[in-house]
Amino acid sequence: MSEAELIFTALAELSTRQIAETEEATGMDENKTAALAGGSIAKNARKDLEAKTGKKVITSDNYLPPSKNKRIKKDDGDTE
Repeated sequence: MSEAELIFTALAELSTRQIAETEEATGMDENKTAALAGGSIAKNARKDLEAKTGKKVITSDNYLPPSKNKRIKKDDGDTE
């Protein structure tokens, strides 16, 4: 995930939560409606940015650096 993808994901989550709170959404159907609206806000913002920059926001990259492989001890004391 790129930095921009993380930001747009956060925008979708924030928008969804605020819409659900404003509409006092309860239950799956009402929260689904809020989620679709919140996702739409982030989608439109993403598309606007892509149109202005000519660059895609969605990537196959991983935003976090690769972690060092850590060995996990098995219950029997062996390591993997």
